Amino acid sequence: MEKEFQPSPGDEEMEIRLWEYIDGLAGTEEQTVIGQLIVSQRLWKEKFEELKSLQEMVLSSELDEPSMRFTKNVMEEIGRLQINPAASSYINKRIVWGIAGFFIASIIAFVVYSVGLIDWSVGAPENAPNPRYSISFDQPDYSSIFTSSFAYALLMVNVILGLFLLDRFLSNKRRKFREEI
Repeated sequence: MEKEFQPSPGDEEMEIRLWEYIDGLAGTEEQTVIGQLIVSQRLWKEKFEELKSLQEMVLSSELDEPSMRFTKNVMEEIGRLQINPAASSYINKRIVWGIAGFFIASIIAFVVYSVGLIDWSVGAPENAPNPRYSISFDQPDYSSIFTSSFAYALLMVNVILGLFLLDRFLSNKRRKFREEI
């Protein structure tokens, strides 16, 4: 088995000092001391030559810069590969119109039913500012609306429509799953 080279703490200190010497960051005293160490000691000389060749290699090599259109080219490639479908292709307009029609019909039915509950035979209150209007909205009776068979019928229609919607959703999921296979 070969021993792996593990730098000692002194090697790291030596490398830091040599980089400062190469980069010219060391003071004049420090430069003379490091210069003497490079001349007198073999280990310092080998490490200095290694770091000097590394610096020359880095300085001599030109780094490739991306072209000016690099970002645009990348985005165009992504757009070419991942195209989102148009909203009209996955939203069925008939379903949207059906849901809107249901809610409009429900509101109209509620208004018609509420108007049907008004007691038109009641006269105007005596202290009313204009006795021509004979409708009194003081205390409407909501209990007849929510406990009647009309509310149960409306609830039943909503449940049936919800089941149709769930069936449609699940059948679309099943069809897409079959197309993927």
